[in-house]
Amino acid sequence: MSLCRIDSCHRNPRFKRCSCLNGHLYHIYFYPFFALHQLYYDPNIENKNLAQKWLMQAQVSPQAWQFCWVLLRPEKVPEIQYFGASALHTKISRYWGDIPTEQYNTLKTQLFSQIARFASGSKIVLTRLCVALASLALNMMPEAWPGAVSEMVHMFQEEGGEVDGRARCLALLELLTVLPEEFQTSRLPQYRKGQVRAALGREWTAVYPLLQQLLRQPDSPPLVKARVLKCLSSWVLLDVPLNESEGLVEACFTALSDPELFDTAVEAIVNTISQPDSQRYVDTLLKLVPQVLQLQEQLRDAIRNGDMETSHGICRIAVSLGENHSRALLEQVEHWQSFLALVNMIMFCTGIPGHYPVNETTSSLTLTFWYTLQDDIMSFEAEKQAVYLQVYRPVYFQLVDVLLHKAQFPTDEEYASWSSDEKEQFRIYRVDISDTLMYVYEMLGAELLSNLYDKLGRLLTNTEQTTTWQHTEALLYGFQSIAETIDVNYSDVIPGLIGLIPRININNVQLADTVMFTIGALAEWLALGNPDLSVSSVSTLKKICRECKYDLPPYASNIVAVSQEVLIKQIHKTSQCMWLMQALGFLLSALPVEEILRNLHSLITPYIQQLEKLAEETPNPSNKLAIIHILGLLSNLFTTLDITKQEEESGENAPPIKSVPPQTGPNPVVVVLQQVFALIQTVLSKWLNDSQVVEAVCAIFEKSVKTLLHDFAPMVSQLSEMLGQMYSTIPQASALDLTRQMVHIFASQTNDFPPIKALFELVTSVTLTIFQQGPRDHPDIFLISFTLGFSLLFRVLSLKFPEAPTVKSTCLFFTELIPHCADIPPVAQVVQEDGKLLLLAVLEAIGGQSSRSLMDQFAEVLFCLNKHCFALLTVWLKEALRSPGFPSSRVSLEQKDTFSQQVLRERLNKRRVKDIVKEFTLVCRGLHGTEYAADY
Repeated sequence: MSLCRIDSCHRNPRFKRCSCLNGHLYHIYFYPFFALHQLYYDPNIENKNLAQKWLMQAQVSPQAWQFCWVLLRPEKVPEIQYFGASALHTKISRYWGDIPTEQYNTLKTQLFSQIARFASGSKIVLTRLCVALASLALNMMPEAWPGAVSEMVHMFQEEGGEVDGRARCLALLELLTVLPEEFQTSRLPQYRKGQVRAALGREWTAVYPLLQQLLRQPDSPPLVKARVLKCLSSWVLLDVPLNESEGLVEACFTALSDPELFDTAVEAIVNTISQPDSQRYVDTLLKLVPQVLQLQEQLRDAIRNGDMETSHGICRIAVSLGENHSRALLEQVEHWQSFLALVNMIMFCTGIPGHYPVNETTSSLTLTFWYTLQDDIMSFEAEKQAVYLQVYRPVYFQLVDVLLHKAQFPTDEEYASWSSDEKEQFRIYRVDISDTLMYVYEMLGAELLSNLYDKLGRLLTNTEQTTTWQHTEALLYGFQSIAETIDVNYSDVIPGLIGLIPRININNVQLADTVMFTIGALAEWLALGNPDLSVSSVSTLKKICRECKYDLPPYASNIVAVSQEVLIKQIHKTSQCMWLMQALGFLLSALPVEEILRNLHSLITPYIQQLEKLAEETPNPSNKLAIIHILGLLSNLFTTLDITKQEEESGENAPPIKSVPPQTGPNPVVVVLQQVFALIQTVLSKWLNDSQVVEAVCAIFEKSVKTLLHDFAPMVSQLSEMLGQMYSTIPQASALDLTRQMVHIFASQTNDFPPIKALFELVTSVTLTIFQQGPRDHPDIFLISFTLGFSLLFRVLSLKFPEAPTVKSTCLFFTELIPHCADIPPVAQVVQEDGKLLLLAVLEAIGGQSSRSLMDQFAEVLFCLNKHCFALLTVWLKEALRSPGFPSSRVSLEQKDTFSQQVLRERLNKRRVKDIVKEFTLVCRGLHGTEYAADY
């Protein structure tokens, strides 16, 4: 069967002209059956697609009012009935203005009748009909249908008809459940939403007695009680006052003892106490604390029996109460013992037995609570804070012990049996623990380091007690977590820690990895030969060579030889090779010029010879990668090779180092660049059309210029000439960036001014020509041409460019600009004046205007604004997210409020902000919970 097979034109008014299928005629009653049959049963994919397209258009057509009732007839199969109900909902929710006022009550009566008929029929059809009636009610409330909910309750409580009481009850509960849910996603104008929300709030008085009666009736079936709990979960999202649902919440706690009701009861309790407005009802919150504490025995039983679902649910309840209301409960000083008991219950949940994520998935839920509690304690005035710290510092020391225990690896045999996905989840879980330990250090201070040192010392020096490598590794991991983020070089426990490390029997890759990272955090030494330890070993060597380079000359030859060997053997990945060259640059900087040149000759000659061969070959993808790799090695070497002063790489703080006499003679970097300059020109002559190769070439000189500054002067003339030729032939962003660097450094130098002036004039002329032709053809050049002196607005506009590199560069610009609000007044002024435009552009991108692959970059801008402009961001977010349909028509005001609260809460955990943004963009795009989101 195929679509539009009616060949003759009929004068019957029930035949209409098809708008999507070449103007063929179709019968408004019978044609949807053909299309639905084709959609569900035709094996031909083209026919299915055509049918789906027709049905989507038919659903919004004026004829839908006629055929939807036909499709709902009893003799039709559920698939057809479902489409009819969906068509009704679409017409009511999206085309309400098409319905004459005098037909409101007729439509309402018809829907009540259909719901009553389907109360004993197909569940999916019943739900769609309830959603349709809910949409009708929302559009009519409050003027055209005052007391809508009361009427619904009354209609379904009436006796009579062919529908039994239980079916009527379930249908009513379904209708009451979908009503608030439909409100959350409705397309009502903002002013109407406020009116309808208020009307629904007043209708709670009709819903509450019904739900309470059904929960308390001894003969209520479990299915009815489950629907009651689900209905409660739905209604509390309308900010029902906590004290007005107190009796139902108590009933929810009672329902937790029934396995059939447990999950829905948990959801109802969590949703109720998580509402932001509930913190106003302190008396009710205080009544909930003992009810939560009474669940501890059920929690322990669940853990003993391996019932992960029950233990997870109870922990969710405890964490939800503590996390959302810690400050309110802390302030109730007379009830401090009950809140401390709740904190200890959450501590039990944090330390729940088993290894995450294989034996338990609950402990990760609790980590945010500890952040929140610490923030609330530290926010009190000094005198009050001191009282709370006296109580809670011991709790946080216990938390450290619990977290380090949870961070322990399982036995080697058990870990080997884990899937790769489980191992990755465990790695992320340990990172979360590390972040928590960093945060806890702010409260506990140096005493925490001493505590960890004492534990490790006892562990390694007690010969009578057998210990596992897992215990040792966890303690070192705690040290590493703290040492990576604070300056511990002046801590009195560090020398002792370094003395303990040789006592560690390293017989495991995981332990070795943590030892390497710990030593790296403390700027110590290690070896490079194990590929399993690639990241940690190279990272640590780089730190050592940077911070201890003037102590290393006696070992320089050996270090260069070992490094050269591992580079030739290609033991490490590309990124680690680049780090290794940076390490060697730091190392060689401390040597006399003659020794530097000698080591450079042995180190880079093999690569120069390889580059000469590659330059003679015809360009292809394979030799392109090899060329970029070699150029990258040279670039990273010259980034850190500086004979004039100590470099502090990547913004990391290095401790004071020994002073050395100034170097004399030609700069080694300039010597090498002059020797390879002709070779680089040869490479460019063949690869000038390839932006990646050009960028790699420019990077060599850009890194060298940044490092050497005025010592680069001997190269200025020939480099200026080469840049001018490159840019005038094929304008590239990397060449423009290097030009900007050259002008900035050398334009004020008399001897270097003529070539710089000529280069500047040429580049300006070419760039202006590009702008006259339209900057969107060269978004990378457009981006680099604007600097801080121009309005922030131009940066916002470039956020809307579709090119990913432009967006990434712009986001990076903002993350570097915004932190200077506090110390550079012009930056603060620009951000204050135009920052809201930036936020709007970021939200618009998250809402669906930019690729999902760029969400991490937008999340970093949000995180930066939250960290450095919190007060402004709070106002901007509130104003921006009030706009209907912004940043997406798929998100409700409540979802936007939740997103705003989640973002504003995370001022320290960047990874959490990225997760929040990714979750929100999926909701904005209608992909949340779909297969497309599974791999995101």
